[in-house]
Amino acid sequence: MLKFDRPPQNKSLLDEATQFTPRFDEKGLVTAVVIDARDNAVLMLAYMNDEALSLTIETGIAHYYSRSRDKIWKKGETSGNLQHVEAVITDCDQDAILLKVTMDGHGAACHTGRRSCFYREVKVSQDSVTLESIDNDRAFDPDAVYGKS
Repeated sequence: MLKFDRPPQNKSLLDEATQFTPRFDEKGLVTAVVIDARDNAVLMLAYMNDEALSLTIETGIAHYYSRSRDKIWKKGETSGNLQHVEAVITDCDQDAILLKVTMDGHGAACHTGRRSCFYREVKVSQDSVTLESIDNDRAFDPDAVYGKS
């Protein structure tokens, strides 16, 4: 497993650093934004710990840390929608990761069967805030892939 050095304490050194030293939060996680390498569409947001980030870099397949299951999660292992990492990019202070991926299987990143996890838009009216679907197309039936819950 890759070992990541600690980031420099001096912000100006960090901003121009040439060494990858991800800044994990107090829970040992870094945010990962995932986009489609073909058209830059945002597919999902997840979290990585040092093991998930290391596995992603070493294997070229996206791995994340599941906060709800408290374990490493190889994206697409159950659904067949593996994410092949084309690029790992970090932000200026190395506390967020951007993954550019291509996908196997149905090409759907969301467990609901949709291409993207971002499929609902917030709508505000005078007396309520609601969600409206902006993508009802499903690449697969989640019950068939994951089993009925």
